[in-house]
Amino acid sequence: MPFTSLAARHTAAVKPRLERVLAAFAAERVGVQHFASVSGYGHGDLGRETLDRVFARVLQAEAAAVRVQFVSGTHAIAAALFGVLRPGDRLLSLTGRPYDTLEEVIGLRGQGCGSLADFGIVYDELALTPAGLVDEEGLEQALARPTRMVLIQRSCGYSWRPSLPVARIGDLCARVKTLQPECLCFVDNCYGELVQEQEPTAVGADLIAGSLIKNLGGTLAPGGGYVAGRADLVELACCRLTAPGIGSEGGSSFDLNRLLFQGLFLAPQMVAEALIGAELVAQTFADLGFAVNPLPGAERSDTIQAVRLGSPEALKVVCRAFQAASPVGSYLDPVPAPMPGYASELLMAGGSFIDGSTSEFSADAPLREPYNLYVQGGTHHAHVAIALERALAALREAGLIGG
Repeated sequence: MPFTSLAARHTAAVKPRLERVLAAFAAERVGVQHFASVSGYGHGDLGRETLDRVFARVLQAEAAAVRVQFVSGTHAIAAALFGVLRPGDRLLSLTGRPYDTLEEVIGLRGQGCGSLADFGIVYDELALTPAGLVDEEGLEQALARPTRMVLIQRSCGYSWRPSLPVARIGDLCARVKTLQPECLCFVDNCYGELVQEQEPTAVGADLIAGSLIKNLGGTLAPGGGYVAGRADLVELACCRLTAPGIGSEGGSSFDLNRLLFQGLFLAPQMVAEALIGAELVAQTFADLGFAVNPLPGAERSDTIQAVRLGSPEALKVVCRAFQAASPVGSYLDPVPAPMPGYASELLMAGGSFIDGSTSEFSADAPLREPYNLYVQGGTHHAHVAIALERALAALREAGLIGG
């Protein structure tokens, strides 16, 4: 499919997503009074409470908690896991090894420091098939033991696999409930919000979590995250974030409500621009002979575009070019460095207005074989095009691609 047709397809998807957002704003009668917040404990923060209900509607969930106190998507996910799971419970990942930052949360790596393993929570994972798909044949055996929760990672993360479409997540949730009706289905929804018509909570997921400096923040949210799903489970996650007895009732939004409401309003357009940029990255590098995931025109369930560059030199050249095309910190030279929560040194390019924002154009790569680059975000795809032009020129100059 030509790039112009792909761009038109993603642009056309903005309208139904925006209609859902507008319907939520209207249903909750959002007004300027909701932009203010209270100080101190945050009790009775009308704007925060309204924002929670708006997000719940947009995410097609019974309840949601949107909090600037979540420092990242990983923090929101951790609050959900620690809030719901109890000593002796079993957590089973259906999508293989989770994203790097969850490894220490679970207790797969690091010194413990209060991981799930430290609290006696048993973790198992169902390895993906060689094609990177959920192992359907192994699922029944994996769920032969009592399991409190299954973890489904929607995005590919740092894995070379297809991201999971929402319909596929719904199928998995249905299968899990058939095998173990009381087992909870939790979805790491990072990078996936508003990419498809439905969210996992509309197709059977009991609980989801994500970051506000990814899709739903619309590039305006200065930080924070969310949990959404069954009201009782959302409350358990909030009790972990604050304290039992306080739960979702505490936490000032520090007069940031307007940015969070406005970011959500802009989110459908920002997600579409990121997807158009991802198509451009995929097509450009595929035409040069590099492996890309997903392929141009393939179904997308998140905003991540992976490119297998094959060498640390190529990673560094591309990241430097992307950084030089950034609006903030264009003069900086990205170098591999340790990052809290990650197993490998990371090479990151992202001169974004919000530090670490992946709803803005950015790219990062764990410095390990086979040297995959993960590109995400973008407020307008013209920015992605400019960054790509500079990256290709730099690759040619370095002799890493032909003239």
